[in-house]
Amino acid sequence: MNHLHESVFGEAKDIFTKLETKDVFVINLAFVDYELVGYKVGYKLNQDTFYSWLGGVNPSYRGAGIASALMEAQHEYLWKKGYKVVQTKTMNRWRNMLILNIKSGFDIVHTYIDKQNEVKIVLEKKLVGYE
Repeated sequence: MNHLHESVFGEAKDIFTKLETKDVFVINLAFVDYELVGYKVGYKLNQDTFYSWLGGVNPSYRGAGIASALMEAQHEYLWKKGYKVVQTKTMNRWRNMLILNIKSGFDIVHTYIDKQNEVKIVLEKKLVGYE
């Protein structure tokens, strides 16, 4: 998964090291013919709120609805587990993710400037109706 992350974001990140500090985390994976082509990772913020932290799709498989399917699967699972809200963050440079989030029912609730002087966009979605 770290290799796929690097191909998507252009940076190496040890995803699992951060997850070791989390009580509850969820990883959704997408495969095509046994090849890992997409992922969605998040963790519990509190009893009601889940943070959708990272996700990506192999550039060769973009446009096939994989990111949308991963998001939908994550949200349905979270709703069934009793979470009320899913939160995520993005930046303007990840416009496709920002657009997907908005189309999927997220609202922009906050922005801030991080330590690298980049604008972060905080989005939230109320989890309802996955019956």
